[in-house]
Amino acid sequence: MFLSGLLAAVLGWACGPALAKPPVDGAWQKIENLAPVIGADGKPHTATCSGYPGTDPRFNFWAKRGSSKNLMVFFEGGGACWDNLTCTFPIANLPASVPQFFMPSVPPDTNPRNFDGILKGGAKANPVNDWSMVYIPYCTGDLHIGSATKQYQNVGHPVFPLPATFSIQHRGFDNFMVVLDWIRKNVDKPQNVLVAGSSAGGYGAVANAAWLDRTFPQAHLYVVADASQGVTTPAFDQGNPGRNSWNIQLAPWVFGTDVSRIPGLELMRTAAAGLPKAKVAQFTTALDVVQIEFYGVMKAFYGPGGSCPAVAVDWYQQMSRQIKADASVVPNFRHYVAAGSYHTLLRSPLFYSEASAGPTFSEWIGEMLNKRGGTGGQGNGTQWNDVACPTCLIAWPCP
Repeated sequence: MFLSGLLAAVLGWACGPALAKPPVDGAWQKIENLAPVIGADGKPHTATCSGYPGTDPRFNFWAKRGSSKNLMVFFEGGGACWDNLTCTFPIANLPASVPQFFMPSVPPDTNPRNFDGILKGGAKANPVNDWSMVYIPYCTGDLHIGSATKQYQNVGHPVFPLPATFSIQHRGFDNFMVVLDWIRKNVDKPQNVLVAGSSAGGYGAVANAAWLDRTFPQAHLYVVADASQGVTTPAFDQGNPGRNSWNIQLAPWVFGTDVSRIPGLELMRTAAAGLPKAKVAQFTTALDVVQIEFYGVMKAFYGPGGSCPAVAVDWYQQMSRQIKADASVVPNFRHYVAAGSYHTLLRSPLFYSEASAGPTFSEWIGEMLNKRGGTGGQGNGTQWNDVACPTCLIAWPCP
């Protein structure tokens, strides 16, 4: 069910304020050897990757100083794991016949300077070309929102000699708290803050934007989630194993104190409604293959899910219904729904070329960032609108 093509798709997740201290202008600097901190939530946090057996548990991140008084914080993607099956099988450049669900560590050759899309330096069409940037890698399998150590059982990996049981550090939120502490100490007050992410990182951006809003209350806040639509099942959202494997941490002044009451589909709506002065955006393709495959795993093991037995149609029906509903009731939310089935574009050349919904995506993001409008998307006499390809949000009955 979750075999051929998944690795390539997941690995394709897209992918100022002057910094008061290094890095130097225009150059990405790796920030490592991170000390524990007392986070913005008042609790102690230590940075770490998953600790999957045989992998490097060290966590690091990257920063670059731009020339404008603006900051982008980017959350990396890379799958997820939450039970014995999904956590047994990390992404590790294995044959397509081997399931692969999550990035367990930061690859040693990772460097944002090699990425395209919104991270591409020197691109005139990039609306954040001169912004300072912080790039947060992903290696905890928890959508950047976990704070737990969880024991799992090896279900039988055909390549890796795992012990019968092993621990995974679902510490994505802890990592973010460590990065946020560095940002607070090293970034001067920005005028604009864009919080963006792809796939798992899109959820991280939506969930954690409130902390950046509180850190820089004087800044205009923008949030962009790429390929993170949140079509899940109630059994996954409420289960342990399931989403509760991670001990998820969400800003209580936005999401409330009982996060189990927020379905995956309503994470974006809740965040946008709780940040009414922000502009919040969602990108997805109409038939995102990776989102559909993850939903298929949830529906098979954490069902029942939607009523349509065709997984792709079920996912599409829920995605299109929710994204239209959010647009109708949350004034500061907009969507861009593109034709196709590819997964993510923020780190991809598609950031500049995707135009199936009308404007190129980079132009659409530029409109989001340049116009101050909130309700109705109006600002400076222009519009920042919901857009979709002509057939992307039409009614699609179950076959």
